[in-house]
Amino acid sequence: MEATQVKKMSDEELKGQLGILRGRLYQLRAQTVTEKVEDTSQLGKVRRDVARLLTEMNARRHAAARK
Repeated sequence: MEATQVKKMSDEELKGQLGILRGRLYQLRAQTVTEKVEDTSQLGKVRRDVARLLTEMNARRHAAARK
C-alpha cells in the first residue's frame, strides 16, 4: 500500500483497512509462535501499512482541529 492510496481513502475506509491489517498482524504473530511463517517479511510490511494508516488518520484529525 502506498501513501497516495492511503490519502485517497475516506475516513471510514481507513478505519476498515486498519482493522483488517491489525487482524492480519495478529495472525502473523500467532503463526510465528505456533508454526513456521512462509514469508517473514510480511510482518514488517503489515506494520508499515498500519503506521501509514495511523499517520494519515492523525494528520486528518490535526487538520480538522486547526480549522
